Amino acid sequence: MKEKITNSKKLSDLLRHIHIKKFIVAYLIIFTVLCFGYNAHATGNIDDTVIDQEDAITNLEQDVPYTLGITVDTTNEEGTLSGTLQMLLVITVISLAPSIVVMMTSFTRIIVVFHFLRTALGTQSTPPNNVLIGLALFLTLFIMSPTLDRINEEGIQPMSRGEITQEEGLKACMEPLRDFMFNNVEVQDINFFLDLAELDTVSEIKDIPNSVLIPAFMLGELRKSFIIGFLIYIPFVIIDMVVASTLMAMGMMMLPPTTISMPFKILLFVMANGWELVIGEVVNSFNY
Repeated sequence: MKEKITNSKKLSDLLRHIHIKKFIVAYLIIFTVLCFGYNAHATGNIDDTVIDQEDAITNLEQDVPYTLGITVDTTNEEGTLSGTLQMLLVITVISLAPSIVVMMTSFTRIIVVFHFLRTALGTQSTPPNNVLIGLALFLTLFIMSPTLDRINEEGIQPMSRGEITQEEGLKACMEPLRDFMFNNVEVQDINFFLDLAELDTVSEIKDIPNSVLIPAFMLGELRKSFIIGFLIYIPFVIIDMVVASTLMAMGMMMLPPTTISMPFKILLFVMANGWELVIGEVVNSFNY
């Protein structure tokens, strides 16, 4: 009896393993068929899906009465720059703007003269740097206003209207600045940098490259500002010498002469209306 029970259990276990194997095989077959069927369906209906999506987008656009969008023209037709390059160009110009103001305008001569004036007065940090730089910037705008008007009329406006390309607009904007620098540069400075660059083929003014004109203009501006600073120093040095001699004659050798001379220098500068004299002479020293 026990042997029959044992045999029946073995038979049931065997049948159970056979059913499990059949179930696994059937599951694998069904899974494989479904995968192949899905791939075939997806491959055969790609175009239909794209068409359905386009129809849905068209219907959505028809349902929405007003749409708001930003379009960037990235074409490169007729010499125009793409939107990305235009943005890069604008960022580059903004980053170089301080250097352009310093190197190609009247700012350098004005700010150097102001620092000479403050040092000659002996007022240390009065007026402060922010005041001097702000005054120099507004005087630069005053002097460069004819040049800026030409840049706007000849370069910026035609380029914004699309009459000229960006390259032509940049050249048109550069021409007024070149004329301003040529009117204020010295011939010896241009010849000096031409010799350094070993350029012997320049026969006309328009052939002089910017790489020569800009440093020549800067060198001339520094020379002229130092000459003006020397002329400003002369009356204040005379006051220092008079005060120092008086203190020596009175036996006050331990008293610093600058302590006594600074009020007299400030008084002389105010009575002579020094700010108007200095600013007027600096502005009149430019050819624009």
